[in-house]
Amino acid sequence: MSETNRMIVVDCLENLFVYKDFDAAKAALHPGFVTHSHGLPNGRDAFADAVKNSPLAGATAEIKHIVAEGDFVMVHLHVAGTAVVDILRVEDGLLVEHWDVKQPA
Repeated sequence: MSETNRMIVVDCLENLFVYKDFDAAKAALHPGFVTHSHGLPNGRDAFADAVKNSPLAGATAEIKHIVAEGDFVMVHLHVAGTAVVDILRVEDGLLVEHWDVKQPA
């Protein structure tokens, strides 16, 4: 299960930050997606649209590390000169919850 969840999260993040395919990213998010990241809205469409319209939309991203255990996947990535650790919870094949920590890279 952890490997499947890992693939779901990586595909979603790559669609958001590498390929800029926001419709494909939305397909991986639960309609009731909840983010605990300050300044980002809850809900699949609102979250994806906020990322699409943010200054990060044009930034490049590189995944550095991934750890998956059970329903949780942690991803360390660099986005626009910022190191980010995203923690995502996967349920029934969809991302349902998100936390993050950021610092200058």
